[in-house]
Amino acid sequence: MRRVAAAVLACAAALSACQREVAKGPSLVGSHRFERDGWIYVHLEGPPRQVGFQHGSLLAKEIDDHLRVTKPLLLHESKKDWAFYRETAEKLLWPKIDSEYRLEIDGIVDGLNANNVTADRWDIVALNAIEELPGYYVPWLDKQQGKPPSTKAPGNCSAFIATGDWTKDGKIVIGHNAWTNYITGARWNVVFDIKPEKGHRMLMDGLPGVIVSDDDFGMNDAGIVITETTISGFAGFDTSGTPEFVRARKAMQYSDSIGDYVRIMTDRNNGGYANDWLIGDNKTGEIALFELGLKNFTVDRTTNGFFVGANFPVKPKLAKEETHFDYSKKGSSPNARRVRWEQLMAEFKGKIDAEAGKKFEADKYDIIEKRDGPTERSLCGMVENSPRGIPEWDWGPFYPGGTVQAKVADGTMIAKLQMWTAVGRPCTTDFKADAYLAQRPEAAWAKGLLRDIPSGPWTVFSAGDSAAKK
Repeated sequence: MRRVAAAVLACAAALSACQREVAKGPSLVGSHRFERDGWIYVHLEGPPRQVGFQHGSLLAKEIDDHLRVTKPLLLHESKKDWAFYRETAEKLLWPKIDSEYRLEIDGIVDGLNANNVTADRWDIVALNAIEELPGYYVPWLDKQQGKPPSTKAPGNCSAFIATGDWTKDGKIVIGHNAWTNYITGARWNVVFDIKPEKGHRMLMDGLPGVIVSDDDFGMNDAGIVITETTISGFAGFDTSGTPEFVRARKAMQYSDSIGDYVRIMTDRNNGGYANDWLIGDNKTGEIALFELGLKNFTVDRTTNGFFVGANFPVKPKLAKEETHFDYSKKGSSPNARRVRWEQLMAEFKGKIDAEAGKKFEADKYDIIEKRDGPTERSLCGMVENSPRGIPEWDWGPFYPGGTVQAKVADGTMIAKLQMWTAVGRPCTTDFKADAYLAQRPEAAWAKGLLRDIPSGPWTVFSAGDSAAKK
């Protein structure tokens, strides 16, 4: 009888401890934040809601600011107000989000609210979908309603991956620079080191409040490294599919192989944020070009070669069936950058390493005008002074945008969960918002949204980094 009583008391004590832990809720234990060379580094760890709470707490000020500028930006670009995006987040996206990421999103909200930032679940879901809703869902919805498309899919970024005889040591080298509007781009300066309760540890760049990289440069502790560039001129969306930001985060967290990444991304694919993915498996030295539309996807793999991305569709079938891309337009930004990539790969064959990757991502040569830029046709590009805008972006004249940051890693770095990063524009000087607005009255709508973008040095970040390490 005494044994039974003791057992009951032990169970009661354990239950009480569990209840106290639940009541205490997620905490900041194990997390930290520091700033270096224009980047904000955050380490997050634990179960999903705790990872979210740490994210929302450590980046509360930045998420508040990101929400503040995103609302008028989307209204300007898509003519849809924030209420539209919130409603779409609730009714279309939320039912298709895995429970793990629902908890993480709600954790972000908890962290924000604990830091006196007013935001709710639908704000954060909509913020996570800022790539796929305006550029993919909105044009699909316009078509259903018999209207001309009010927006179109973007054509952003320049990226490469190489291995085997093409690299200096035979291992993988990967690089990417992010092209976007300067409003969002000025805030694309977070390095996330996430150690989740399940799946792999991840190191990636990203935006405050967003659970995936979104310009998609990252790696996990299984040696999988990824990046991508969007497919210009793409049109297509499946409202029954899983949001792209969920699939991309899941693929980064749970992939042990290139095949895993492809399988997760194609499972219930909604066509949102259609990309040419560049994937590497550092364990084997194999790399892949994974082109994912809505109706079509293909995977090319090699242990001796390279793949590049500059917003052109690779496969003619996908281009014909899912885009209005024009391969014959040699002076377009994607076509010109594709030629420049091929020139650089040939020139650097056998010599590609991280230092070469930095040069590539800062390259500003315009192959059409045969001069140094940066221009809308250089790998590191600038469109802010173009009187015609970029048809692939369709943002209008003098739209303030272009390259806003860059990342590079080699095989040795990937094994350590480590990457080179450069905030700002590696091919030119700092962007000064007030000076730009004074010269460009056409951009007056962006006053109060634009901010300066300093061009910082190349800096190494690692998983487990701290302010004390450099």
